[in-house]
Amino acid sequence: MSVASTALPAASAPVETPVARTRRARRMYRVLHERYPYAHCELDFTNPLELLVATILSAQTTDQRVNLVTPHVFARYPDAAAYAGAHRTELETMIQSTGFFRNKSDALIKLGGALVEHFDGRVPGRLADLVTLPGVGRKTANVVLGNAFGVPGITVDTHFGRLVRRFGWTAETDPVKAELEIGAMFPRRDWTMLSHVLIFHGRRTCHAKKPACGACPVAAWCPSYGAGPTDRDEALGLLAYELKPGATLPDPPPGPLPAPIGPPRRRRAAPAAKDR
Repeated sequence: MSVASTALPAASAPVETPVARTRRARRMYRVLHERYPYAHCELDFTNPLELLVATILSAQTTDQRVNLVTPHVFARYPDAAAYAGAHRTELETMIQSTGFFRNKSDALIKLGGALVEHFDGRVPGRLADLVTLPGVGRKTANVVLGNAFGVPGITVDTHFGRLVRRFGWTAETDPVKAELEIGAMFPRRDWTMLSHVLIFHGRRTCHAKKPACGACPVAAWCPSYGAGPTDRDEALGLLAYELKPGATLPDPPPGPLPAPIGPPRRRRAAPAAKDR
């Protein structure tokens, strides 16, 4: 008498545990840090007020565009009182090329007034104080704290948020929730550099519409590998800024790319036990 065999369901891919996800995230960060040892805030500034103003101006535009405008702005408005007393039309004209110049002018004038009234014209070095200022949210506050005061902070801008979701580090779309979740995965001392490294990678390699997967140093650990071209030569042609073929390299130079890879390594599920 024969017994009909029962087919076993295919084993599903194992769910990544929080500990495994944290280990993978830290490994990816180490590799990206080696790739971009020179990562830094790309806004030009010499003091906390200049960085605060530049960060407000950077909304919906590029850092390069802001850096073209700010030398004239900083010279015309050297302190908080100057912004508080700025002639609106003149300020709008100076920053017009950054976009949304009316809203930004309004924010800068109110910012100057708030700094003069509540902080003796100085930019405060505490998150709780910074977020009370006009035009300043957690992202802007963390930029200023991390780069002007040396206080570690995570900057969840467009690039950072896109990459941490694409990497599978978090599914959060809310910037504050993403900041807190990612912050729990890394030592506090790494937060500022982590932000710089991911933002650099997002601008240069892991583009929103067509990431250069075939030239990505962390492709082996990325669940989104294949979202962009995986061919090495095609991917190299997508690299931007100092990584663009023929561009002048910074000092120190970018870390080398690993050898070409196939699909990312996957953990295998444990084999199903056999019927006895």
